[in-house]
Amino acid sequence: MTTEQAEVWKGEFGEQYTARNLCKTLEEFNQIYIKRFGKTKADLIRLSLGDVINENLRILEVGANVGYQLLNLQKAGFRHLYGVEIQRNAIERGKSLHQNIDIIEGTALDIPFKDNFFDLVFTETVLIHISPNDINKAFDEIYRCSRKYIWGFEYFAEERTEVEYHGQPRIVWKADFARGFLQRFPDLELIREERLSYLDEEDNIDSIYLLRKKHPT
Repeated sequence: MTTEQAEVWKGEFGEQYTARNLCKTLEEFNQIYIKRFGKTKADLIRLSLGDVINENLRILEVGANVGYQLLNLQKAGFRHLYGVEIQRNAIERGKSLHQNIDIIEGTALDIPFKDNFFDLVFTETVLIHISPNDINKAFDEIYRCSRKYIWGFEYFAEERTEVEYHGQPRIVWKADFARGFLQRFPDLELIREERLSYLDEEDNIDSIYLLRKKHPT
């Protein structure tokens, strides 16, 4: 399915985002986290996934862009890594950055994998770009594809709040996405959540959360 937001990200606006955020090395990319949170990406992975790190887990990132997050997971010891990405340009750019990571075209509203195919499905600043009219469909798709864990790293607000992004309306919404999952799926439980305040932007907070199915298949 296509949406207003999907068309924006597949087009020139999305390509400009990818070009603007390209880094020469993974280390350069990770400096963003040190500046923003005072923690490395490796610190944040250990904080949220420390007791579930297992090289045999099959992991999917929804909205992978060029694959920096997957590269960080690969560096942390995970081996079976996949991604879906709406923007073909980002997929092509990512091919030169990584090996043994498979990123294919797809969206959070239509994940091209079968039910329970992954042990863990995650997003990072992706759910924020999905309209409130469509967010439940994204929750459903992520839940459907995950056998056990759902991991998220998203802008946080107690109530859904629209944020103008680079002059583009209807493209970013802050919310409590962990609560959204829990309300929609009673068999999910919150394993942990951390609220991370920005050091470089006043009043901005991210939520990094890990959910688990109580009765995984």
